[in-house]
Formats: sequence, C-alpha cells, structure tokens
Amino acid sequence: MATLDSQLLENITTHVTLSLQEDIGSGDITAQLIPESNTLTATVISREPAVLCGQAWVNEVFKQLDPSVEVSWLANEGELLEANSPFLTLKGNARSILTGERTALNYLQMLSYTATVSKKYADLVNNQALTILDTRKTIPSFRLAQKYAVTVGGAANHRIGLYDAFLIKENHIMAAGSISAAVEQAKIIAPGKPIEVETENLDEVAQAANAGATIIMLDNFSLEDMSTAVNQYGDKVKFEASGNMTDEHIKDVAATGVDYISVGALTKHVIAIDLSLRVIKENH
Repeated sequence: MATLDSQLLENITTHVTLSLQEDIGSGDITAQLIPESNTLTATVISREPAVLCGQAWVNEVFKQLDPSVEVSWLANEGELLEANSPFLTLKGNARSILTGERTALNYLQMLSYTATVSKKYADLVNNQALTILDTRKTIPSFRLAQKYAVTVGGAANHRIGLYDAFLIKENHIMAAGSISAAVEQAKIIAPGKPIEVETENLDEVAQAANAGATIIMLDNFSLEDMSTAVNQYGDKVKFEASGNMTDEHIKDVAATGVDYISVGALTKHVIAIDLSLRVIKENH
C-alpha cells in the first residue's frame, strides 16, 4: 500500500491551506444563513465504482477548518467502492461541514479517479512481469498528490520530477551532440542516478545501450521492433514502452518483454469521480 512520507505530509498541509483560502476567501456567506450552533450528520457516497483515495487530504481539510468535526471513514484507502454505498461520515458543526464540503470532495473526486484508472491499467497486465508507470504529465501543484494516487491504484511512479532521474529526450540529445555524449555527461553530473534515454528507432537503441543507459524508452515503436530491442539488449538494460497505450494495445506491448509501460493518461486525463454529500440528520 502507498505510504505518506514526510514530504507528502508537508505538501498536504500546505496545499489544503491554499485550497481553503481559495474557496472561503473573506468568509462563507452562504454558511452564515445557518444558526451558528446547529450541528448535523452527513454521509458521502460515490455514485460509481471507484478506488478510494484522498483520505489524508479530507482529514486535513477539517483539521484546519474545525477540528471538532468528526471524520469517520467507512472504507479504507485503496478499497474499491461500490456505487451508491456510503464511505465517509461527517458529524459536527453544520457551518463547518458545509464550508469544507467542496474542498474535501474536490480532492477525493480527483485522486480517486487517478487511483481508479491506475488500477485499471495495472489489472490489464497483472499476469505479466512488468510495471505500469505514470509520467510528469500532472496537474500543476498536484504532482505529489497524483503520484501518491497512482501507487494507491497499484501502478508505480516513473520519477517525481527533474531532480531524481535523468530522462534524455530528443532535444537533450541534439543539444548535447549525441546519445553517448549525453549519457557520459549524466554520469558525471549525478553518479548513481538512473539514466533513461528516449529512442525512436533501433539504431538509437543500440547507441543508448552501448553508452550505458539504465533504461531505454521505446517511443511509439512497432511491436516487432520492441521485441527486437528486448531480445538484443534485454540482458544489459531495462526497457520502457511509451505512446498511445490503449486498453487493447497495452496487452500486446506487455507480451514483447518490456519491463515498464508508461501511461500519461493516469494523471493528465482526469475525469472526476461522481461523489455526493447527503445530510442525514440535523441537530439544533
């Protein structure tokens, strides 16, 4: 199961603060229609099957907004939710719950989608000895949150940013002069960091493998060329397939023997999970 490390926990606190400020501004004027002392109990349901993700963000929303609100989870992080089943109960001050509702659901609907689609892709290749990876095609400022959601769904992170691994692409190669020059410079700049080279044909695969790349990306390769690359150099380098990974195509790609398949759609195509908060009891 995915874990919340110190960097992510700090990010959650900061991000939630900004999100609440963005939504509440100078004050929730609609919530002021409700008597200040009123309390209520509400449940949250998903109107569609989904992998639950985002509990820490919701907890932080109400911790910052009103710590007296009781947040009770009826399902675990990473659990597959059935449609129309309650998975969260909120109990406490009516104003606080209704003020925090949208911010909390915004996190849940986005992160649960990312976890859900990640599980779908991971399940497509669950009988293959390979890993589904995400990319850096994330929503700005949601990088760590989405990367976490990917792992909740059973896929894995490619790299977090530009600092933890090299990914030498076409423009880098042109600017550096050649694949071998770029790889050699990478070894000098950050010894021990993974060095991945994006390739577009088998000749570039040979250059990257001979230069000492850690991983070779096969960008939009044919299935035949993927198999050729793996057969020729699979004993000295890992291979990642990328580009147009539809449900049907991904199974064929997995059969070529690549080690990884990267899918930008895990994080860049976000379709919010349909969630609903319902008041089930009002206390005056």
